[in-house]
Amino acid sequence: MHTIITPENSACTCTWFFRLNLENHGEHVLYNEDLELSVGIIDGTLEIACENSTSRLSKLDSFYVPARTEVYVRSVGGSICYIGGSLYENTGDFFVRKHDPDRASGEINQVHGTPPFRRSVYMAVNQEMPASRLITGFTRGDPGAWTSWPPHQHERDLEEIYAYFDIPAPKFVLHLAYETPGHPDTVFPVSSGDCVLIPKGYHPTVAMPGVRSTYFWVMSAFSHDSRSYDRAVPDPAFD
Repeated sequence: MHTIITPENSACTCTWFFRLNLENHGEHVLYNEDLELSVGIIDGTLEIACENSTSRLSKLDSFYVPARTEVYVRSVGGSICYIGGSLYENTGDFFVRKHDPDRASGEINQVHGTPPFRRSVYMAVNQEMPASRLITGFTRGDPGAWTSWPPHQHERDLEEIYAYFDIPAPKFVLHLAYETPGHPDTVFPVSSGDCVLIPKGYHPTVAMPGVRSTYFWVMSAFSHDSRSYDRAVPDPAFD
């Protein structure tokens, strides 16, 4: 269990990010006294148990853990999980979400944009589910396409993290970051295992030809009242 991002080591103020790597038959107990956790499986298979509930989960499945709740995790064949966290304010109960690519488009499976910036979004903790501050999910862009386009920011209400996977080096995606509308000024080449903080500013991505921009994203609201996926403010230069 690796602690990657905290308010103490980053520009984020209310977002935590962890990575859990388990070998075959590896075990771990997830528990946090203060944080709600959203766990996204990016590789492998897990068996989990929480109170009287047990589940077998695979890639792109996810589960939500409120603070002061123990979840026993056991890996089957090795696994990797990305875990987002934020402050728990007594809203949100443990739940499991199985990824179903054939589920009809709606609250859970969404398609945003049109080519060349179409992407599929699979919600792990959607805003309709009770939680304290977190909204999380998986995004997969079309090959060689943009995601998070038109560029947007939500710095008044939320901060965010993009954690990339399924982009083995030397394949790469370009993650753009900027604060002045219409003036992109910073570019990060990212591959599997890279994580980019978005405490403020615009943050579109674009993939190299034949590659999909694929990431687990973690939004953390500054308050429970601002916990909404619809707080984005488009860059007026590209809207």
